[in-house]
Amino acid sequence: MTTGFKPARAMVTSPHRLATEAGVAVLAEGGNAIEAAIAVAAVLSVTYPHFCGIGGDAVWMLADGEGRRNCLLGIGQAAASADSIEQIAQRGPMSALTTACAVDSWGEAQAFSAANWRGGLHLGRLLAPAVGYARDGFAMTASQAFWLDLRREEAAGWPGFAELFMPGDMSDGLFRQKALADTLERIGDHGAREFYEGDLARRIAEGLAAAGAPITAADLAATRTRSAEPLSLAYGNTVLLAPPPPTQGVTTLEIMGILDRLGARRFAAGSTEFYHCCVEAIKRAFLDRHGIGDPDEAVVPVERWLSDEHLAAQAADIDMASALGWPQPFKTGDTVFFAAADSEGRCASVLQSTYFDWGSGVVAGDTGILWQNRGGAFNLIDGHPNRLRPGKRPFYTLNPGIALKDGKPHLLYGTQGADGQPQTLSVVLSLLLDHGYTPEQALAAPRFLLGRTFSDNRDTLKVEGDIAPGTVEGLAALGHPISPIAAKSPLAGQAGVIRIDGNGAIDGAHDPRSDGVAIGLL
Repeated sequence: MTTGFKPARAMVTSPHRLATEAGVAVLAEGGNAIEAAIAVAAVLSVTYPHFCGIGGDAVWMLADGEGRRNCLLGIGQAAASADSIEQIAQRGPMSALTTACAVDSWGEAQAFSAANWRGGLHLGRLLAPAVGYARDGFAMTASQAFWLDLRREEAAGWPGFAELFMPGDMSDGLFRQKALADTLERIGDHGAREFYEGDLARRIAEGLAAAGAPITAADLAATRTRSAEPLSLAYGNTVLLAPPPPTQGVTTLEIMGILDRLGARRFAAGSTEFYHCCVEAIKRAFLDRHGIGDPDEAVVPVERWLSDEHLAAQAADIDMASALGWPQPFKTGDTVFFAAADSEGRCASVLQSTYFDWGSGVVAGDTGILWQNRGGAFNLIDGHPNRLRPGKRPFYTLNPGIALKDGKPHLLYGTQGADGQPQTLSVVLSLLLDHGYTPEQALAAPRFLLGRTFSDNRDTLKVEGDIAPGTVEGLAALGHPISPIAAKSPLAGQAGVIRIDGNGAIDGAHDPRSDGVAIGLL
């Protein structure tokens, strides 16, 4: 077993070592990439409760060397009573507007595994490590402690939150979630649909109703993962795959397409021109992004946005001597990225989220489940593609990716960070594909974040402190309003990468801004 970027035959990367280790253990006993990813997903639901959990959603990208490509959109839908909602809350019971589809996505991923990748491990086996950490405890991460302290005063009013996440007794240094352990164990024993149609579903619905949330048992029963064809874009000698709407996967592809037409790869990595190209491409793609909504209810012009004509026009609009002004709406959100590649070249690239840190703040009764507030991404603007409607899926920031080379998976990548996801990926992908960086080097390189953050509402370009002073001065001279942030700041995302070469050798890394690690099997 090895960590970091040394060549391996299989690998898992995630933002928490215990989760990565759980996935690697599945691979070591002969499980495939999907089975490993389910184990990782479950452990992260326990050990990273501030960013993800089974009360949230998940988006999966799947690919293998035999030409199979699939996207699983584990995105919950708005409550059937959504038409009666006159104001969208960001926290509390009325922010729990959508169902949670992460667990159903585990079931659908497992079904794909069994049908296509000879998967045969029982769900109970895959969830067992998560059950153990929830019941027996684990050391709270610095990330969890930071977000708990930040929200401590606000969280005092969230139903059931303090009892679960602010325990009085942690004398042995371990954080436990015994109710969640029982819930995960029941899902492992009875299957993923227990969350939506079984006795557990009844208890979830009763708990949410008692808290004042609009989700009902019927809403849970109607929740289903959608299987979709990934979007694709040729970039150099690779093909980039991304999830379709209602996610912002098209935004990441549009940014990369603009950079390609702009010839951005000719500029030295880390230079003023390098960052200027990335920032200006992001601005153009973000101006299109307002048109993303649930494709079941709105026309999303993906083909036009990714057309040669549009990408060329977007690139031509960029002024290399001046920055485009940028006061645009900020979208918050937190999530986790993880990925697994097995020894047969089968790959899973996944993002799992409860939207804001700590989601809605609402715990569903005695289940130990913290519910998401993804419905906060809707609006109430008539005619808008993301207008709240019953049964509708909201605009979604999650966009894990896979890059193919010669038709086979070459890169698995993704990041935490809502609005920052396409921004982080533009830098990481350019460094990997255009400048020959290793995954570890690409993830350690300094980054930026355009626009507002939870702690800074100025529409500035936040640049990490390890960007060269001359580069920062150059960006300011081009008209970018600069705000410095710390080097390796968590505001710049928590990304992960797995890379597979043409001979099947694997290397990878997880972001130094996170608690994570990549671990490979020799």
